[in-house]
Amino acid sequence: MYPSSGEPCRVLVLDDEPLILLDLEFAVEDAGCKPLTALDLVEALAIVQNNAISAAILDVSLGQGQTCEQVARTLAAMGIPYVLHTGDLDRMDEAVRSLGGTLVPKPTPAAVVVARALEPLAIPLVD
Repeated sequence: MYPSSGEPCRVLVLDDEPLILLDLEFAVEDAGCKPLTALDLVEALAIVQNNAISAAILDVSLGQGQTCEQVARTLAAMGIPYVLHTGDLDRMDEAVRSLGGTLVPKPTPAAVVVARALEPLAIPLVD
């Protein structure tokens, strides 16, 4: 997927589980985009500040009591679409629920998660 600039879209993938992160990274590549991966909040915020991002996939619970809330709020303020990928839908904090991202429960196949993240970027087909 290439925006009008000709550059591949860049997708931030934030997950504290390395195997899930790797699976999502490959799915982003398979979708024709460049994955920018982070295992924690600090890495993710640095990526957002230093890169043009088209969309994001955010794990809600990052361990040690951290959530993706700060990253999600930053992306929302920038108008960048994101999905909240979580296995904790029942225990999720209301503040995170109110962030407005698309909720995608775990487990969901990585290709489906990526497709949901890229949906807002779809260019309408012209007849």
